[in-house]
Amino acid sequence: MKYTNIVEGTFIDRPNRFIANVLINDKLEKVHVKNTGRCKEILKKGTKVYLEKSNNPNRKTKYSLISAYKGDLLINIDSQVPNDVVYSSILSNKIPEISNVDLLKREVNYKNSRFDFYFEKDNMKGFIEVKGVTLEIDGISLFPDAPTKRGTKHIHEITSSVKEGYNSYIFFLIQMPNIGYFKPNVAMDKEFSDALLLAKEKGVNLLAYNSIVEPDKISLGERIKLLL
Repeated sequence: MKYTNIVEGTFIDRPNRFIANVLINDKLEKVHVKNTGRCKEILKKGTKVYLEKSNNPNRKTKYSLISAYKGDLLINIDSQVPNDVVYSSILSNKIPEISNVDLLKREVNYKNSRFDFYFEKDNMKGFIEVKGVTLEIDGISLFPDAPTKRGTKHIHEITSSVKEGYNSYIFFLIQMPNIGYFKPNVAMDKEFSDALLLAKEKGVNLLAYNSIVEPDKISLGERIKLLL
């Protein structure tokens, strides 16, 4: 995933989930935040951030905040990008576990959920639910960073798809480089964590990959270990 018109800024504060105040070229700008999650560990006053400048003159905000440094670690916080990265990576056969597919469709309904992808390969069919991960503590990535009833519902329903013969996946894209481990954030959301463990026991495939993150792009990294 490649961005254009990237500029550097300094994070000041975040009045609400959608808006942040960022200092760009010594001017305070109100910018769009492409992540409604908390990101409190990342978005702190004085943090270096990268933004994409819009070409749309009618937009209320000129910029979108897409990544930020946490120490020396550049973290992409664009919540729209994980699906694009996984989609292009599947089509280019960069994910060995889901390669050479015959069909790949976005946004497919199943029961009361809409999963990110549906795929077919040979005589196999399945769903893929993608979760972007931006939380890191002591070198370990964790999800979620806030309680997610919707996420838990998705886990339960993708688990039920396995009972009906689907070969389904939950894919965690760690939106940062050099991370080797992932685990569910039990302290934040035990219900989600329990649902994920049950999904694994019932045969849902769990995958976690880190990312290569640069100011103007993000791409698939390598598979990492699940602590589950």
